[in-house]
Amino acid sequence: MLSDCFIHCDERGSSYRSFSELLRRLKKQDPKIFTYFWTMDYGFLSLIPPLLAIIFAIRTRQVYLSLLSGILLGWIILNDWNISRGFLDTLEGLVNVFSDAGNSRTIMFSALVGALILLIQRSGGVLGFIQWVSKKLKNAKNGKITVQMYAWVISVLIFVESSISVLTVGAIFRPLFDQYKIAREKLAYIIDSGSAPSCIIFPLNGWGAFIMGLLATMSVDQPFISMLGAIPFNFYALLALATVPAVIWFGWDLPAMQRAEERTQRGEVLWEGATPMISEDMLETDIADGATPKAGNMVVPILVMIAAMPVILLYTGWTDLPTDEELGSRLMIALGQGSGSKAVLISVTLAILTAMTMYKVQGIMGIRENFDWIMKGIAALVPLALLMLLAFAIGNVCKELGTGLYVSHLIGSFLTPAIIPALLFVTSAFIAFSTGTSWGTFAIMIGIAIPLIDSTGIHFSLSLAAVLGGGVFGDHCSPISDTTIIASMSSATDHVDHVRTQLPYALIVGGISTVMYLVFGFILH
Repeated sequence: MLSDCFIHCDERGSSYRSFSELLRRLKKQDPKIFTYFWTMDYGFLSLIPPLLAIIFAIRTRQVYLSLLSGILLGWIILNDWNISRGFLDTLEGLVNVFSDAGNSRTIMFSALVGALILLIQRSGGVLGFIQWVSKKLKNAKNGKITVQMYAWVISVLIFVESSISVLTVGAIFRPLFDQYKIAREKLAYIIDSGSAPSCIIFPLNGWGAFIMGLLATMSVDQPFISMLGAIPFNFYALLALATVPAVIWFGWDLPAMQRAEERTQRGEVLWEGATPMISEDMLETDIADGATPKAGNMVVPILVMIAAMPVILLYTGWTDLPTDEELGSRLMIALGQGSGSKAVLISVTLAILTAMTMYKVQGIMGIRENFDWIMKGIAALVPLALLMLLAFAIGNVCKELGTGLYVSHLIGSFLTPAIIPALLFVTSAFIAFSTGTSWGTFAIMIGIAIPLIDSTGIHFSLSLAAVLGGGVFGDHCSPISDTTIIASMSSATDHVDHVRTQLPYALIVGGISTVMYLVFGFILH
């Protein structure tokens, strides 16, 4: 390894306790040299911590222990295999997650989600919505198919933000799926497959704004038009959206999903030994004494949360806007500059305040009782918040190791222009799978794809779509993705069971997409 022959000192003769410490100093002084040494030093080792965590989680069902093992191994590698320093840096790495305001807001959002869900259940809002939907389904020829289609349509329509989509649809439809004896894993698959793909296909949201910002930094003319041009070639997102209604209508249950459906038909909502990503207290909350079940007690707070999301994105991003742009362009720039973590946190807080006000006015719960149930809801979602903490921590370890950069550099060995779109798709998918973040993958891969497009003359829209679709594909498969975690939580299913049942569908669609990028790569080259 490079660290074995590199002198551990800088130009002033300062010594370092490890090569890793020198790299961190170099990162601040000269990022280009840092990137060169970084990827050479860790290489394949940068893949081991995230892969260990993912494989261990799937094999043992111990998600928390698996993530901690990956984080610990990552820091041991970063400290030149010094176990004691690796252990200490692991603890410090967990603490440092909160040094990022965005991470802290997202973890707070995960906890406050529990408060909102419990308040809505206590008010009779969920029961009222179930009764309303049940009346609508009485005249339906096949209620099981209809309720699944409803869940899919709503998850696609809420393309403002993927976490809001997954949270909303899961919380609303979980009781209905239990009532119709449809597997909770099927609900998690439906909402997970409708959230991120719809957000990338209908980009009038934070996703689109973020991607436009990345394109603008690469000096791409007309980023919005360029992004729209990539939509028809985003094969994974389009196929993922189309696959869900086909699975529902034709009953295409692959073996893992079929077993989950058969178990549910026997009256068992979970496998023996499975641990739902939400406590039983959240699932068995009775409505308040004297409360009348009303769908509006659930629908209104959730609509407030959904509507507040784009407004807050615009508000937080409405600074230093160019005065020579049209209003539409300024709105998209503001969306891109807006803080997604602030938007979700403020949105769920406004929804809670709306619910408290409604229930106080109706005499369902007083202020003190509202706050009591808010605290119970937050306590019930502590496991989810802990899982988000660990997911962020292993993501930080991957950044330190250069996992994404190492994988992306491997593409340089395969520069036949016609196969580059397929390689971009597969590389983006692997980075997103390993790191659990599609947005982080976009940030890495768009910076690599645009120069490749310029130098090789490959089709711009096809290649951009490959990067975007690959990021969604990998995120869709990854057990450390925040969207996947929230899908498990809102569906009240075991997280590993959700990953196991969803993965075959995602791999089939991903495989078809790879072939399509190969075919179109040769056709359009």
